Amino acid sequence: MKTIQQNTQKFILKLFPEIMVKGASAKRRMISQLYNNLQKILKPLSQDIQFKKFFDKIEVVTPLDVVDEVRTKLLDTSGIEIVLEALQFDDMDSLEKIKLKVDEIMGNTIEGKTFVVRAKRTGEQEFSSRDIEQTVGGYMLAKNNTNGVDLRTPQVKVSIELLHKQLNIITKRHQGMGGYPLGTQGDILSLMSGGFDSTVASYLTMKRGIKTHFLFFNLGGTAHEIGVKQVASYLWEKFGSSHRVTFTTINFDDVVTEIFRSTSEPYMGVTLKRLMLLAAEKIAESMKIDALLTGESVAQVSSQTLRNLSLIDQVTNKLVLRPLATMSKPDIINIATKIGTKRFAESMPEYCGVISKSPVTHGSYERMEKESKKFDYTVLDRAVESAVTINVDQITQDIQANVGEIEVVSDLSNKKYTVIDIRQTDDIIEVPCETLKIPFYNLKLEFPKLSQDKEYLFYCDKGVLSQLHAQYLKDSQNCTNIKVYRPPSKTL
Repeated sequence: MKTIQQNTQKFILKLFPEIMVKGASAKRRMISQLYNNLQKILKPLSQDIQFKKFFDKIEVVTPLDVVDEVRTKLLDTSGIEIVLEALQFDDMDSLEKIKLKVDEIMGNTIEGKTFVVRAKRTGEQEFSSRDIEQTVGGYMLAKNNTNGVDLRTPQVKVSIELLHKQLNIITKRHQGMGGYPLGTQGDILSLMSGGFDSTVASYLTMKRGIKTHFLFFNLGGTAHEIGVKQVASYLWEKFGSSHRVTFTTINFDDVVTEIFRSTSEPYMGVTLKRLMLLAAEKIAESMKIDALLTGESVAQVSSQTLRNLSLIDQVTNKLVLRPLATMSKPDIINIATKIGTKRFAESMPEYCGVISKSPVTHGSYERMEKESKKFDYTVLDRAVESAVTINVDQITQDIQANVGEIEVVSDLSNKKYTVIDIRQTDDIIEVPCETLKIPFYNLKLEFPKLSQDKEYLFYCDKGVLSQLHAQYLKDSQNCTNIKVYRPPSKTL
């Protein structure tokens, strides 16, 4: 790897500890998978990014113009425990050279503070890691106005790594996502409603290295489907874009109608969940997937008591994972906030429960057996046969194909429009007409407050969120004065 100059930045990626305790074969496989994942994720940012694989770490060297994007991707990639930013210097073959270079780079960081030097060494040098620490630490102490060396609780830790004659000076340290590299633990089918629970559950399986496909039961029409596709696309792009996964939609309107016709009121909620698992099993079987994923948490709602969960699981031979089973709602919301799905979930309509006025909380196995025999399963079969599956990375094209009535505008010369910038960023697009800043997660609340005599254009970077939210408001609030703005130079 070339010496790092001022036009590049080096990242040292420390692996998830559970990877390091695996056997040699499993460890090599996981490191190779992570290495391949990083190439798929980062190469689209710049073809000049360099990668190097070691037995206990991976190094990435990137041009400065994409450093921020690379850093964000690294922090959202499973399998990485720690992300270190480093400056690299070659031909560091003596303690004299090392101490001078470390003090040159890090001397200003220890002014007026206590510090310690920590070194790791690989190679056949004539000096040890401890020799490096003592030599560099003593020199920096003599050359700088510090508050001394503190071996236990220093204010500044100067971290350096010496690989043969290559010196890496660590300038920043970030906590990574952890978990196993995506693609090392098989596939799972997530029953996705788009709310807090299903999105957090999907994130947790992705973090564990499981390729997570999405299955959506549509009970709320086009607007609901668009919202769930939006959050599925977000999760995939942020945490799983190294692998292609699918999004399947099953229209459950007729199934719900049949539940109301055939099922006693207290058992409607449990019956709906059973039918969803039955349908999911069929889809998973066709995809050769062994496990299903739900966001259920014990006792959160009536259908999620231990007895009712047992009744629900009776209908499938697939393994059903529930990573949120013992989590509280505040814990789940905290994770949703951290990963960025809270804003999606807050505005997501909830159709998932056909909950009666007095739902059973401790269902009877015998009664459930009787209730299940009254349902016409040909209705479920038809719903599954009509399922539509697309790849998650094709959601943008799918929206364009199926939401064609949302007009796209590129010419603003007549200035009759008001452009609403719906991005989360602080900046606002510059166009030759009136502009407003309303982040997408506030549109549902704020857009109805605007004058409805005007025509509005929604704008975002890629055109995905603008299409999604224009269609959502059109369907849910009958807004007919919304179009999408796409600058002439921008393409989806």
